[in-house]
Amino acid sequence: MRGYYVYRLATVSAIEPARIAPGGFKELGPVNWAIAKLGARAIRAPRFSLFNVLGQHRLLFLAWLPLSGMLLGLLSKLPLKDAETVILRVGHLRNCEYELQQHRRLARTRGIGPDVQAKIFEGPDADGLTERQRALITATDEFVVTRGVSPETWAVLAKHLTKQQLIEFCMLAAQYDGLAATITTLNVPLDFPD
Repeated sequence: MRGYYVYRLATVSAIEPARIAPGGFKELGPVNWAIAKLGARAIRAPRFSLFNVLGQHRLLFLAWLPLSGMLLGLLSKLPLKDAETVILRVGHLRNCEYELQQHRRLARTRGIGPDVQAKIFEGPDADGLTERQRALITATDEFVVTRGVSPETWAVLAKHLTKQQLIEFCMLAAQYDGLAATITTLNVPLDFPD
């Protein structure tokens, strides 16, 4: 039975239609529609499917957006490369092609090229990773799989991150783990043909 669920997770976005189709102006309302249009322009896509789906729950979308923006934006305490390392690892662990498609592109603009991305996907034992990257990947793996971080891993991570960054690491990993589950469950369509 477990094999079925692994197979289903790996194939759901490739063969099943969206459970909630991306909405337009009528479904999103003027504010969320404008946000979705700006988001699409920012990612250079005809639409930002995630926003066009989540935006249909108008108030929840507006409540979620600032947290999401803070974790990825200028107010973040984690360096952008660290945040992208965590997000790419979560997307990989959750087999969330939408998250990976978005953040492989974004990571490249933040200095994480295809070679380093491949190492992040390989895991913490991949050759060529820094100690900081290893600590982030190991902590992300534990957080996603066990819903916590072991004392040993926490001690290593704490050598690289401040208290605020440690808190933000937890919030970031939780946010993107939950987002991956939401995207997969709703089968949000990809934004790009690749």
